[in-house]
Amino acid sequence: MKPFTLAEIAAACGGEYVGDAALKSQTITSVERDSRQIRDGSLFLAIRGERVDGHDFIERCYENGAVCAVCEKAPANARKPYILVPSTLAAVKEIARAYREKFDIPVVGVSGSVGKTSTKEMLCAVLSQKFKTHKTQGNLNNELGVPLTILSMPEDAEAAVIEMGISGFGEMTRLARVAQPTICVLTVIGCCHLENLGDRDGVLKAKTEMFAYAREGAEYILNGDDDKLCTVTQVRGKRPIFFGLSDKNRYYAENIENNGEGGVRCTLCFDGRRLDVTIPAIGSYMVSNALAAVAAGDLLGLSDEELIRGVESYKTVGSRANVVNTESLRIIDDCYNANPTSVKASLDTLKNFTGRRVAVLGDMKELGVNELALHYDTGVYAKELGIDLVIGVGPLAKKLADGAEGLWFESIEALTAELPDLLQKGDTVLVKASHSMHFERIVEALKELKL
Repeated sequence: MKPFTLAEIAAACGGEYVGDAALKSQTITSVERDSRQIRDGSLFLAIRGERVDGHDFIERCYENGAVCAVCEKAPANARKPYILVPSTLAAVKEIARAYREKFDIPVVGVSGSVGKTSTKEMLCAVLSQKFKTHKTQGNLNNELGVPLTILSMPEDAEAAVIEMGISGFGEMTRLARVAQPTICVLTVIGCCHLENLGDRDGVLKAKTEMFAYAREGAEYILNGDDDKLCTVTQVRGKRPIFFGLSDKNRYYAENIENNGEGGVRCTLCFDGRRLDVTIPAIGSYMVSNALAAVAAGDLLGLSDEELIRGVESYKTVGSRANVVNTESLRIIDDCYNANPTSVKASLDTLKNFTGRRVAVLGDMKELGVNELALHYDTGVYAKELGIDLVIGVGPLAKKLADGAEGLWFESIEALTAELPDLLQKGDTVLVKASHSMHFERIVEALKELKL
């Protein structure tokens, strides 16, 4: 970390420093919320969780090397300093904001209803060709994750890519206030979190809250193919930079050829330049993600060779369009999360594979009052694409199965018992649902299946 003293931390969050005044000048080596990650010099965040209260571990953290704790109640027999605050979760945002101020580097904020993580990974792959680039790890994209991502930024970071996820109004404002992006990237405005945001206009309003706390002179990179984002003609006196498949955008693509596991070949075009690339991914939607990353890289002075090398070094992460080949099946593990927009994109990807194509789709959560209609429409889309077999799992997915004229199972257990009779050797099977459905259990069952 850059030097960050206990005095600075207490001042940043407005907390009451309790302990030896001589130790206020002590610097920390890391910020941890998990007591198991504590090392010498750590600052421990005592957070009350649903099942575990971090305050119960303060003494252990002191023993393991923590120099201070941020907490909501004074620890008993504290042998080291602590900073008392009304809310640790509120305090960590202020602490991260103060740490962010120590960096004068490009910070790319990434959001959107679909493709946040894959675009974040593509941006990092591209920017890493020129800069030592820090990025969001795992799913740390919320009101705790973004501050922790900022606070884990190493002293020598030259650029950062921060994923920002929200589910309601005001959240993006709070995230952007911490991250203060110098480049804002928005991918797609889709049907997600409609329970809180109402409709896609609400999603647009919530996502574009990012702009309010962007740094002075920030750039705005938006998907010009999205019917909502293309209406954003000016942000703080500046015209956005648009990317997309259509040549109406400044950054666009030609000659798109999806070769399944062989990757997606295309030509990325902008400002009279043409970059021939092969994206190591199975989904054609990755072309748009590559265009967003190339736009950011171009803004930051990367050469054509660096841009090409970056795009072609992309790697998928976790259960996001990850292809698993077994002796019996090709499995597309895309079960990290789902909404109607992302499911349709995954179905488009499935359509590119030869042989029998099967989609195992589950409930899509937080869609609001129109959730049943949105599930049904997604099923109709699968049917119109010609997907050979659509299997719905879960109460909401019954409507999806109806729309696709497919099969429906009430539970994962009911489905897995029938898998040997439903599938054939050589099938390509897409698995996708909201994260809370735990469809990784279906992926594991498919991996073990012998046909």
